[in-house]
Amino acid sequence: MDLDAYTDAHREDWDRLAVLAKRRRLDGREADELIDLYQSGATDLSAIKTLAGSTAVGDRLSVSLAAARLRFTGAGANLFSQIPQFFVAQLPAALYRIRWIVLAVAVATIVVATLYAVWIAGNPDVLANFGTDAQLRQYVDHTFIDYYSNNPAASFSGQVWTNNAWIAAQCVAFGITGVWVPYALLSNAIGVGTAAGVLFAFGKGDVMFAYILPHGLLELTSVFVAAAAGLRIFWAWIAPGARTRAQALAEDGRALFTVAIGCAITLFVSGLIEGFVTPSSLPVWAKITIGALALAAFLVYMLVLGRRAVRAGETGDLSEFEAGSRRIVAG
Repeated sequence: MDLDAYTDAHREDWDRLAVLAKRRRLDGREADELIDLYQSGATDLSAIKTLAGSTAVGDRLSVSLAAARLRFTGAGANLFSQIPQFFVAQLPAALYRIRWIVLAVAVATIVVATLYAVWIAGNPDVLANFGTDAQLRQYVDHTFIDYYSNNPAASFSGQVWTNNAWIAAQCVAFGITGVWVPYALLSNAIGVGTAAGVLFAFGKGDVMFAYILPHGLLELTSVFVAAAAGLRIFWAWIAPGARTRAQALAEDGRALFTVAIGCAITLFVSGLIEGFVTPSSLPVWAKITIGALALAAFLVYMLVLGRRAVRAGETGDLSEFEAGSRRIVAG
C-alpha cells in the first residue's frame, strides 16, 4: 500500500469526521453523515493497520473514530455526579424494597434470642453448662462490661466496624446460597440469647440492656437489612417471576448489593456509638436515647426517602445504559 496516496484519497473524509466528532450539536443530516463517515473510517483504519501496521496516520484516525463513537453511543456518567443519585435514590429505594423482609428477619431473630434466654435463665442445669458459678459471676460482673472498655475507643470502634461490615457483606454476597443467611442469623440470635440468659439468671438484666441497646439498635438493624438483602437475592433465583433466572439475579443482585455499602456506613455509626458512647459515663437513658435517635434517622431514610424514590420509579438497580442490554435479540 502507498500510504501517502491512500491518505490523500481519504483525507477529506477523515477531516470531516474529526470536525463532526468535535461539534457540540448535530442536526439530523449531520448525525447521519457522522455515522456514515465512522463506518467508512473504521474500514480505512482496518486497511491501514493490516497493510502498514502502526502509523501516525492510523493513530490520528483512531482518535477521530473514538471521538465519533462517543457521540452516538454516549459515555458513562461522571463518578462524582453519580454519588448524590446513589444516596438520594438508589440506596433508599433498595432498602425500601426489602422493608418487610427486614421486619420478618428482626422478629424471627428476637423470638429465637428470647426463647434461648428464657431457656437458659430458667434452667439451672442448662446454665451450668456455660461454666461454674465463679466463672459465670466473673462474666456477669466484669467480662461482659469490660469488653467495651478494654481497648482504646478508636481502635475498638474500628475493630467492631470491620467485623460487622464483613458479616453484613457476607450476608449479601452469600445470600444466594439460601443457607448462609439463616446460619448467620441463628448464630447471632443464640449469641445474644445466651448473654441475656446468663445476665438475667444473675439478676443483671438491666446491665444487658444498658450495654446492648445504645449501639445494638442500629447495629442489629443493619445486620437484619443485610440478611434481608441476601434472602431477596436468593428468592430472585428461586422465583424469578416473568424474568429469566439470569435476568432476575442480575437485576436484584446489582440493586441489592448496594445495601452492603449502606450497611457499611450504618455499621460505622454504630461502631462509633459502641466505642465512645456505650462504655461512657453518660446516664443510661442518655446512651439509649443516642442509639434510638441513630436508629430513627436510619428508618426515616429507609422508609420515607425510600418510599419517595420507589414512587419515582427507582429500584436501586443501575440505569438502563449503565446496566447494558437485558438480553440479546436478533434484529
